[in-house]
Amino acid sequence: MANISVEQTQDQARRLLDSKIESVTALVKARQRVADLKEQLVEAEKDDKRAYVRATKDGWTTDQLKSLGLENSAAGRRRNAARKTTEQSQQSEDAESRQR
Repeated sequence: MANISVEQTQDQARRLLDSKIESVTALVKARQRVADLKEQLVEAEKDDKRAYVRATKDGWTTDQLKSLGLENSAAGRRRNAARKTTEQSQQSEDAESRQR
């Protein structure tokens, strides 16, 4: 029977575990970055809304702002969400018709 070195086996096991720990650490860091960016986006959207409201209170009309390329971002998000929902519904219907 071949000699098995406990130390060598432990070193191999540690290298394997280190590799797993590195990959899960990278995953945690990536997920935390996503969470941080989402939080920053929420804050930026609040700032945008306040600035838009301030502009309208200062006398800018929605049409004037729109002509400057400064459409109300909340309205744009609602339209995008509606469009996305419509596209998803169409894709679901297409998938169902292909299964029949």
